Amino acid sequence: MQNVLIQAMQPGASTAATMLSSLAPKAEAGGTPPFGNLLKDAINNVQQLEAEASQATQGLMRGDGVDVHTAMIATQKADLSFELALSVRNKAVAAYQQVMGMQF
Repeated sequence: MQNVLIQAMQPGASTAATMLSSLAPKAEAGGTPPFGNLLKDAINNVQQLEAEASQATQGLMRGDGVDVHTAMIATQKADLSFELALSVRNKAVAAYQQVMGMQF
């Protein structure tokens, strides 16, 4: 997902709207993607970024030709995606608690 965003920001790339439209999950028969699939894709993306950061850091420590800035960028991407996932989770928990506190 972030690769598509990075490509959209580069000069000479196709329009950002067409790049971002490729990010939209495939709709099922109802026409809208289920919320569960969106969450699963987001979590998988966070896990992938964490794995890339880990590989870059290990490559840097082993001296496999990984640059320091490459490892730091991968680590920051993983950190930001985790922070976003954590914020979404916190908002979902807060919304759940608010609904559970309602009196009917």
